[in-house]
Amino acid sequence: MLSKAVLFDLDGTLTDPKLGITRCIQYALSEMGYKPPDGDRLHWCIGPPLKNSFSQLLNTSEDKLLERAISLYRSRFSTVGLFENSLYPQIPETLQTIRSAGYKTFVATSKPYIYATRIIEHFALSPLFDGVYGSELDGTRSVKGDLIHHILLKEQLSPSATVMVGDRLHDIIGAKQHNIASIGVTYGYGTEQELKVNGADSIARFPDDIPMLLKDLRLKMFS
Repeated sequence: MLSKAVLFDLDGTLTDPKLGITRCIQYALSEMGYKPPDGDRLHWCIGPPLKNSFSQLLNTSEDKLLERAISLYRSRFSTVGLFENSLYPQIPETLQTIRSAGYKTFVATSKPYIYATRIIEHFALSPLFDGVYGSELDGTRSVKGDLIHHILLKEQLSPSATVMVGDRLHDIIGAKQHNIASIGVTYGYGTEQELKVNGADSIARFPDDIPMLLKDLRLKMFS
């Protein structure tokens, strides 16, 4: 029998990381001599790989400059920004419901694995996941499609029995690349339009919508 599995994005799906991410970006830009945008104008940086965000913010593709920005960001994030974060309401209960329905659950985030594991432990979510997957510090597997491919292989999951849950277009696009169903969540940082345009199979407006949507998707997948 196929193992049913759900892959969860982290930022904007399980936790609200706005303060930590935006403050660390502002810190990095300030240290480099740039005037940083207001935090509310940095919402678009929550979700995509950090290198992509800094490339747009600094209007450059120069590796040395981007590496400096990422290094400054991480110097604050690894000690302070990591914990400027909050768990969305009903996440533990939602995860428990999904696991009780027979699904394996995994974290699939573009955030470096070493930070993702600390965040999951900080919120006492470790018992509710079969594994935590993220990128490497050098950027390997920061593209969501690459990460999903790695998880499918490593955990021997079947695409037809796997669902990706996330709040940004990268989650939906990565799922489509591997023919897995996806649920877009609108309580995070992506819009419903962004999620639907990129092919989300279902839309969750609250975390506790997800178990029922999984049930509906599963019926479609195996009908």
